[in-house]
Amino acid sequence: MSSRSASTHQDGKTTQSDLKVSHQRTDPNGKLQDQEKKVELGKKVTLLRGISIIIGTIIGAGIFISPKGILRHTRSVGMSLVVWIACGVLSLFGALSYAELGTCIRKSGGHYTYILEAFGPQMAFIRLWAELIAIRPAAMAVISLAFGQYILEPLFMPCGIPPMAVKLATTIGITSVMYLNCMSVTWSARIQILLTLSKLLAIIVIIVPGVYLLFKGETQNFEDAFDLTHINLSGMPLAFYSGMYAYAGWFYLNFVTEEVENPEKTVPLAICISMAIVTSCYVLTNIAYYTVMSAEELLASDAVAVTFAERLLGNFSIAVPVFVALSCYGSMNGCLFALSRMFYVASREGQLPEVLSMIHVRRHTPLAAVLILYPMTVIQLFVGDIYSLLNFMSFLRWFFIGVVVLGLIYLRYTKPDLPRPFKVPLFIPVVFCLTCFFMVFLSLYSDPVNTGIGFAISLTGIPAYYVFIHFNNRPKWLQRAIDSINRTLQIILEVVPADQ
Repeated sequence: MSSRSASTHQDGKTTQSDLKVSHQRTDPNGKLQDQEKKVELGKKVTLLRGISIIIGTIIGAGIFISPKGILRHTRSVGMSLVVWIACGVLSLFGALSYAELGTCIRKSGGHYTYILEAFGPQMAFIRLWAELIAIRPAAMAVISLAFGQYILEPLFMPCGIPPMAVKLATTIGITSVMYLNCMSVTWSARIQILLTLSKLLAIIVIIVPGVYLLFKGETQNFEDAFDLTHINLSGMPLAFYSGMYAYAGWFYLNFVTEEVENPEKTVPLAICISMAIVTSCYVLTNIAYYTVMSAEELLASDAVAVTFAERLLGNFSIAVPVFVALSCYGSMNGCLFALSRMFYVASREGQLPEVLSMIHVRRHTPLAAVLILYPMTVIQLFVGDIYSLLNFMSFLRWFFIGVVVLGLIYLRYTKPDLPRPFKVPLFIPVVFCLTCFFMVFLSLYSDPVNTGIGFAISLTGIPAYYVFIHFNNRPKWLQRAIDSINRTLQIILEVVPADQ
């Protein structure tokens, strides 16, 4: 059995950091002994689990539903494939840069931790603030809505799905993902592996018949593939923007570095293997699409994978929405698993409430850090204008990723003696950093209103930093209220401070 004990200070108050977990056992003489058990996050992320986190979060619904953004801006089948490959290479550059950061700064937290180490707490808090109040709840809500839409589609075909049914199915999906991540790190990682295999199976189901038809001579849609007469050079940056968005997710393993087995080898290897698999899958999937559909037909389709399946697979096409739903569920699970660690680390650094850095006494999961996104995500589902919010915030992702990689370059000169088990050539982070800032500049040029709103929302983190973090002289009544809420949540959630 387990019990929580607390020590009382001289002033008679009990502090949360004094709470420990003890387990009783019987010694050879039959007497009960108290044995303190460490409460911490274990190193349960193996190479296979690391690969499943990266692939499972990168491959969401986009490659199945609407891969036409690049084609729309390139206006050429051949150039669209070149852009897919180029975006894969650029994403690999970013992933390799993060691999270096993950092996020399062996802390979980991803973007937040690296900005904190390179540029200090204020910049890190601004990033954290934007993530917490808008970006992550909205992003989780969008991928969850896609899950709800496609998990119900086989039940309602060919009729439309009532919007409230989608939202209810979405809420059930989010709740189940939250529950899974609260209960067990091991099971959430195992299910992530299964979901990753299922989405790779779905991609194989698309690639194999498409490539088979290509080798049989179905090449008419590739004739004049590199005809550049209709290409619009001003649209090329937008094509790269769409492509880089499709590859986003390669950084999630860095959010859980402290839980990775042998991180100096596992992190770089998992990143390289994952990016090779994802780039190959994306390019071959698009080749399969073009084998069956012309460029005009692909642009006219709202769900390319469904159209592809209806033409080639007959009755089996009904399984495609199920595969899309499983793919979305895998992205939800992988994102939540990684993001909860960012909030956990931010709390440990004193920039979020203390309870978020505590671990469940039996399950050894950061339960409070997992749950923090739940209410905000559900609120976004039912009342928020999610898609416009994502438009406001999408450019901020690349701005802060660019800042992180700039931090890598900065640390090369300010901390040259920092151990770097994995070190990339300097041109790799330089090229990637310039690409990120170019995309941010493109956003400012093409959509100044929404970009400005996004900047304004993120800049509210500056006064929030000074109010909640910088000024220590809080009123006593406010500090007592915060302490009381922390104690109450700790008791309800059965969490204790992690052993360092």
